[in-house]
Amino acid sequence: MSIREKLRVSPGQKIHLDDIDPDQVDGIDDKSDAKRDLREEVEKISDLQEALYAESKQALLVVFQALDAGGKDGTIRSVFSGINPQGCHVTSFKAPSTLERSHDFLWRIHQAVPRHGTIGVFNRSQYEDVLIVRVDNLAPKSVWKPRYEQINHFEALLTSARTRVIKFYLHISRDEQKERFQERLDMPEKHWKFSAEDLEKRKQWNDYRKAFEDVLERCSTEEAPWYIIPANRNWVRNLAVARVLRETLEEMDPQYPTLENFDPSSYVID
Repeated sequence: MSIREKLRVSPGQKIHLDDIDPDQVDGIDDKSDAKRDLREEVEKISDLQEALYAESKQALLVVFQALDAGGKDGTIRSVFSGINPQGCHVTSFKAPSTLERSHDFLWRIHQAVPRHGTIGVFNRSQYEDVLIVRVDNLAPKSVWKPRYEQINHFEALLTSARTRVIKFYLHISRDEQKERFQERLDMPEKHWKFSAEDLEKRKQWNDYRKAFEDVLERCSTEEAPWYIIPANRNWVRNLAVARVLRETLEEMDPQYPTLENFDPSSYVID
């Protein structure tokens, strides 16, 4: 069984995050081996991305969601560090601006979708509108509940336009989140990462977990699957994400373009 099959949420699958081990992925057991394997995976991803860029007929959108301190930034840095920046763009979605709020909730998302030939990475995404909007009561249920299906239709539209969509939920435990918050308080170079709001969000742990479970159950489709990544240990998380990414790109099978009637031997460069 491939790692994509192990970690993928099947359409309609019931999800109970408390039953999923946030520490372990079968087959990723040794830290030093995992770091070596990650380097190899990144090299393969880089080669596939170069072919994707040259072909310019399809795109890949990679979505990351997690609870606070879940490791989105670290995963993106580790997995995409070897990718040519010409062919990869990261978008971080914060609270919507006044302009963005004056449009439908998917307007700002659609503008950031990668063009053919590139990989787009979303740090947070359209799913904030059924997560924070729901948990913090920023809109009534009558507004956010239809958004699950609207998001599914949106992602199906992208897929029909040859933009593959894959989504990663970085799964950490409550104890691990506590340790990471404490580290931000203890290390001066990480103070900038800490906000008092983090502690308020931590009080909503159960509400957010339930909201994430509903997202995973309702929005993992054949066109745009969710993958639950055990993320307590960074080296397990990074390698798992890289392998799913590499397998997805291999399935997309980007090809370097060929030119008809082109004979390189007929050219002489003085």
